[in-house]
Amino acid sequence: MDNRHRLAALVLVALTVVAHGPATEGGFVWDDDDYVSRNETLTSLEGLARIWFELGAIPQYYPLVHTTFWVEYRLWGLDPRGFHVTNVLLHTLAAVLLWRVLLILAPASAFAAAAVFAVHPVHVESVAWITERKNTLSAVLYLAAALVYLRLSTKELRRRNAQQLRLYLLSLGLFLGALLSKTVVASLPMALVLVLLWKRGHARYRDVLHLLPFMFLGVGFGMLTAWMERIHIGAAGAEWSLSGVERVLVAGRALWFYAGKILLPLRLTFVYPRWEIDAEVWWQYLYPLAAVALVVAAWLLRRRFSGGPLVAVLFFGGTLVPALGFFDVYPMRFTFVADHYQYIASIGLITLVVAIGRHVTGSQSWQRMIVSRAVLGVTLAALIGTTWHAGRKFKDAETLWRDTIRQNPSCWLAYSNLGKNLNDRGEHAEAETIVRKAIRLKPDHALAHNTLGVALGRQGRLDEAIGAFRMAVLAGPKYVSARNNLARLLRETGQYEEAASHLRAALDVDPRSALTHFNVGLLALDLGDQPLAIRHLEEAIRLDANLVPAREILDTLRESP
Repeated sequence: MDNRHRLAALVLVALTVVAHGPATEGGFVWDDDDYVSRNETLTSLEGLARIWFELGAIPQYYPLVHTTFWVEYRLWGLDPRGFHVTNVLLHTLAAVLLWRVLLILAPASAFAAAAVFAVHPVHVESVAWITERKNTLSAVLYLAAALVYLRLSTKELRRRNAQQLRLYLLSLGLFLGALLSKTVVASLPMALVLVLLWKRGHARYRDVLHLLPFMFLGVGFGMLTAWMERIHIGAAGAEWSLSGVERVLVAGRALWFYAGKILLPLRLTFVYPRWEIDAEVWWQYLYPLAAVALVVAAWLLRRRFSGGPLVAVLFFGGTLVPALGFFDVYPMRFTFVADHYQYIASIGLITLVVAIGRHVTGSQSWQRMIVSRAVLGVTLAALIGTTWHAGRKFKDAETLWRDTIRQNPSCWLAYSNLGKNLNDRGEHAEAETIVRKAIRLKPDHALAHNTLGVALGRQGRLDEAIGAFRMAVLAGPKYVSARNNLARLLRETGQYEEAASHLRAALDVDPRSALTHFNVGLLALDLGDQPLAIRHLEEAIRLDANLVPAREILDTLRESP
């Protein structure tokens, strides 16, 4: 790397760090508790083993991501700044790697495209949200695998050339690491085939042969993720009961939505409204038809423009396929689109737009070169300002949810989670008001009913709280927290038999729930069964050594004659 390239890399680093500065000051939001702040697998060596070898121990089987969290937990505990800094650094590295990849594929647009990728506001969600370490880590490994493979693509990969074979295996290993971080990267082998076909003008049999192991890994991990989404995360039910035609309509509209947010990144929202899809409404077909027309036009013009626009459009759409509604994922319950879904896919469209801009401004004279660089500078400045502002929304959970409600007043998820945050802060009356809005928008939302029950219970309205918890259990029979809350109030009001039935159901769902074992122990004490109480209290402590009340009660029982 010469001095000019070193300077370019440093500028990319500086731009990224400046644009995403607010992200390093953010806190934990939404499901960061499942991934980090309340993730028991991060606390022990046994937990690390569970991350890798127990399906369901972590929300999705992305063990490499959780391993980074496990390491960081030992470095700075639960200080969110450390996790945020790591995300920013990973995004910075992804931008630099993208620049190196584009130096091979589109050198004239490489730096500008990488700079736009580094500071674009649609990537704030991936950088400022700790849970989306999945995106930043997988992108680094994805781009590193692509870079190694592209450097080898002009050479013969034969067993007698040991160095080339090692580099091939390195690329395959990096791709495996990317899959272990997020399986949306499974499209890499097809992307490599696409760009090799573009650069050479034809495909070689050995290219496909060499990429077969990549394809098999991608398909295998993709199937595992789909199974996890359906079985362990719960992506099944009425919200996912879409016909094939309806899914095509979702996909067509989503493609144009994502393209629009890249071209004009305004009103970025953490949770966008869920569209009403109706196969009988004619204008909804315009979205997929326009997408097909664009691909056809790019194909017809491929010779005039050396195939670049066609490759960019196919890369953009192809990389988005897992997030277009063809596969069931849990967020489809409340939205069909999210900014972080297009983290890698955006590379195609960003590079195309930058190349078009460069072609329009031209560089044949020094005047045009000045205009071109001025346009880039103004664009980057505007993007950095928007990114900086968007990053501030991730200051804490309450700030994020209140901003979401401002942008999307019909978002029942935002009201529900804001109510939970207010409950945690002791503002139960306001939590009740907020969460009732969530229930009006989504009557079958179990978490909202549970949050309402907590708010009512803390205000001393026990009968109303019991009713709310019963609604939560009715809406979510496998909702362990709701069953525990209901059982606790039922025990306090002397309804022991019903309390026991809910605790048994909770243990059937999650035998490793320390809180459930603790509540069973308390109920056993009320019923005079001390041996049973001791057994469950000991199990609660084994599962959660920080459950102080269980330890205190157990010590008292052991000291008593």
